[in-house]
Amino acid sequence: MLFVILFQTYAFMNLSSSLLNWYKINKRELPWRDTGNPYQIWLSEIILQQTRIDQGVGYFQRIYQRFPDIRSLASASEDEVLSLWQGLGYYSRARNLHHTAKIISADYEGVFPSDYHELKKLKGIGSYTAAAIASIAFNIPVAAIDGNVSRVISRLFAIETPIDITSTRKIIESLADEILDTRQPGDFNQAMMDLGSMICKPTNPLCDQCPLFDFCLARAKKIEHLLPVKSKKIKQRKRYLHFFLLTYMQNDTQFLFVEKRKDNDIWKNLYQLPLAETDSPEIPEQLPLPKEAISLLKSKGFHPEIAGKPATYKHQLSHQILEASFYKIILPQEYCFIFEQYFKKVSLEEFENMGKPVLISRYIAGHITGLSETNQ
Repeated sequence: MLFVILFQTYAFMNLSSSLLNWYKINKRELPWRDTGNPYQIWLSEIILQQTRIDQGVGYFQRIYQRFPDIRSLASASEDEVLSLWQGLGYYSRARNLHHTAKIISADYEGVFPSDYHELKKLKGIGSYTAAAIASIAFNIPVAAIDGNVSRVISRLFAIETPIDITSTRKIIESLADEILDTRQPGDFNQAMMDLGSMICKPTNPLCDQCPLFDFCLARAKKIEHLLPVKSKKIKQRKRYLHFFLLTYMQNDTQFLFVEKRKDNDIWKNLYQLPLAETDSPEIPEQLPLPKEAISLLKSKGFHPEIAGKPATYKHQLSHQILEASFYKIILPQEYCFIFEQYFKKVSLEEFENMGKPVLISRYIAGHITGLSETNQ
């Protein structure tokens, strides 16, 4: 038994040495690398959840430039944070980021807790993010397991059970802890992440370039292309969203009406054009207004007409397929007071700086032209 333990220890030391030597030469140059600043590490990890590195780098730089420390982020408004986050999607990450910044600023005197379990208590920080911060910023020996790392371990140890079931996740966690280099946990965790992203890819892994080639059981069994195994298939539902650009010109300034999403749904707390959601792509019969407002408009002889052809976009999320249609309606200025009771009136310039879904940004950028001529 002692021999087996010694052999495993020796093998894992060689594995760690091979991986870290590869990492020193091949690691990705990223703006949050080579730092022990837990704020930068936390910010980068939250951004990179559900986001590609090449996209995340730009967002990290913009957000970090605007909020260079935890207190500046905590003192910002949620609208400002969401506006900077626009286009990244999964906006709950931004709301949690802002919430946690306030907690750390108020309850921890602006200093990140260095304890792994204490980090996990903070909103938006799960096991992986807590492990990444703890190991990289504080050199605490805890394995950080994201999708890349799970894939590497499933192939390294030829795990043929689905990685998305609890029993297999526990096996992966145990193996990750075993092979972790406790002397350099931060570098080791980042090396595993880079290996999964750059070499041990989901399809067509570059086995001939892998520093762990000699240790990989999946490669030895020639099943690396079959792993990892997953059991769950994502079910997607289709939604039909009908947005109304209710707009008018006043003194050469374009105004429109917007609303803030409140429900616990996609795009929570972002601003949008007035919305009607239906079960089909057909245009709704009425504007998204209460019946009494519709009646008042009709009594004044106003019957809304769509200006030009509706614009339609398709947008795919992890669990939803959105088909969004946009309808432009030019409003007579004398009736705008009715809309002001239900929506927020903003100028186009103001709206461009407000946090909103990327779908609406695309529409605004491509279709808000020629209003003055239409309205004359």
